[in-house]
Order: sequence, then C-alpha cells, then structure tokens
Amino acid sequence: LTDVYSSSPALGRYFRSAQVVNFSNESSTVFYQLDFSVPPSTEGFMENTMNPDFIRNVLRQNIYDED
Repeated sequence: LTDVYSSSPALGRYFRSAQVVNFSNESSTVFYQLDFSVPPSTEGFMENTMNPDFIRNVLRQNIYDED
C-alpha cells in the first residue's frame, strides 16, 4: 500500500504512511490505517480528493493495472 499511495499522482504528495490495524486469517481480511497530511482547508478538497471512495479507487486501479 505504501508504494501504491506514495506513487499516486493524485495522492502521493499527501500520503504519509500505512499500517495494518487488524488481520484475520479466518476470513483473509485486513484493516489498514492510512495517514495523509492534508493542506489547510481548500474548497472541495476533503469532499473530493480525500473521499473514501476516491482513495479506494486509487488502490483498485492499481490492482487492475497489474493484471
């Protein structure tokens, strides 16, 4: 995840770290905490760039690009 987000054109300059919060062998589920450093309030920044769907889609696109 660190490589994905640090090299992202949209999020790379804001990305700081990723760490595993919880891992389950039973369900193969991993919960991550992503840390970003965001600029002072800019209109639409939190609603658009830091939108959880947008952040997930950056990872999703990376996975698709590897296939």
